[in-house]
Amino acid sequence: MSPAVAAPAAVLERLRLDNGLRVVLAPDREATAVCVAVHYDVGFRSEPAGRGGFAHLFEHLMFEGSERIGPGEHTRLVQAAGGTFNGTTYRDHTAYYQIVPPEALERTLFLEADRMRGPRLTEATLARQLAVVKEEILRNITAQPYGGFPWVPLPPALFTTFANTHNGYGDLADLEASTLADCAAFFDTHYAPGNAVLTVCGDFDPQAGADLVRRHFADVPARPVPVPAALAEPRPTGDRQDEHAVPGLPMAALALGLRLPDPVGDTDRYLAAAAVGALLGDGENAVLHRRAVRETGSAVGVHAGAGLTGVPLEARDPDVFVIRAMLTSPGAAATVTEIADRALRDLAEHGPDPAALARTTARAAVERHRRLDRLGSRAQQYGRFELHHGDAALAAELPDRIRRTTPEQVAAAAADLAGQRRRSVLLVPAPTPGAPR
Repeated sequence: MSPAVAAPAAVLERLRLDNGLRVVLAPDREATAVCVAVHYDVGFRSEPAGRGGFAHLFEHLMFEGSERIGPGEHTRLVQAAGGTFNGTTYRDHTAYYQIVPPEALERTLFLEADRMRGPRLTEATLARQLAVVKEEILRNITAQPYGGFPWVPLPPALFTTFANTHNGYGDLADLEASTLADCAAFFDTHYAPGNAVLTVCGDFDPQAGADLVRRHFADVPARPVPVPAALAEPRPTGDRQDEHAVPGLPMAALALGLRLPDPVGDTDRYLAAAAVGALLGDGENAVLHRRAVRETGSAVGVHAGAGLTGVPLEARDPDVFVIRAMLTSPGAAATVTEIADRALRDLAEHGPDPAALARTTARAAVERHRRLDRLGSRAQQYGRFELHHGDAALAAELPDRIRRTTPEQVAAAAADLAGQRRRSVLLVPAPTPGAPR
């Protein structure tokens, strides 16, 4: 058994510059490095209609140089200092981070501030990154039998608006129609300092760190902050199952989607729903695996959990509780759906076994501690919670809040999930051309 991991105590300082940039300073003088992360309040669900995948494309463009840094120089300068870097687009934010030795902190702050002023946008950089993104889509989505499952096909079964239903990885036709004017407008709208959170985490002096932040970011021009995307939708009023025939699919797959409580406005109820997922579908001893795999043979694997992409608290409301299964046959979808319904109703009626709940919440709390123990993950957690919840410290408070989840809260969460209409996606193998039917 792995030992519990205790994260460093959270000592956070929060600043707000005149241009609107929110800053979280998290010094840890025992660290051997420093992480600089920037979270922009723009993701897949911020994209305008007709530009599916644009947030992801723009994330790539942000590495193509800036006002004073040429193409490839950001990468070279971080790596020359012995550092690592990455960027990722999520449903409701885009994150960039660098982990570098402490002596490279100022260099890294300069690089992030320079591209916050303005990226280098040319026809050549746009064409280059369009090619890279198209290759990612091919490799990770279209060329994979289960590519993007369930987070690509499930939202259209649950929601109705473009923001909530479209494929954030990108529609090729939309991406190919992108222009430099689109890029400039997207930057001006979403990459304003007031629409971002800068997090500095690791081995640095907080006063010196604050001075460096002001030196490099205070003169980034302020711009209007966009109105948040309208994401709210009513819960489904009827059952629905979308079926997709997929060439080359080895076996059928099912994803059931249910609406979760608001992760920002109702965090404790959201955490209780996450505990429902762990109790019912986390591991081979969980009830869904036992009933669907061992007892009925309707599936070869089944999992349940909070978060459309499998990560709780990664996005704002609306978010999705997902039950997914690899089926032994397409007809087994009805059996697995009934097993899931019954498991939710049983948990709602009888509540969880207290000992099982204690083990479940302990595991979840330890995982949260582990995320805070890793420097890069810690910086990103602080930035994400400051952006979504307005409180970076919540990242460090979550383990205790998770462990305080009660059987009554879990039963209530299960009852809420059990009472919803079923929305699901079924993937089935497409017939081979010319094969007998």
